[in-house]
Amino acid sequence: MTHSFALHIPDAALTPEPFDPEQIVSGNPEVTGKVVWESPDGRQIRGIWQITPGVVTDTEADELFVVISGSATIEVADGPTLRVGPGDMAVLRAGDRTTWTVHETLRKAYAINL
Repeated sequence: MTHSFALHIPDAALTPEPFDPEQIVSGNPEVTGKVVWESPDGRQIRGIWQITPGVVTDTEADELFVVISGSATIEVADGPTLRVGPGDMAVLRAGDRTTWTVHETLRKAYAINL
């Protein structure tokens, strides 16, 4: 395990992440991110993720995230519609099928359990 640390999320440098073009419903969203910690067995991941405006679909992992900046509406198939913005925390269940409508470039800090 790494030592304890602190990171200023708004200024963290992110790198482009691959995004399946078949997930894009509309717009030209670009995804960047940074894994800041991963457990030795790879089952726990902590990081920062950002997406520019557009509409995309996804199948979620077991994730807790906090929005740092931007806003989105997340429609969960057969579930609720979540509206998230700065300071909001959200929990997604593994296997949730979602449609993200990103209104303003969204940056979030996340914790995923696989």
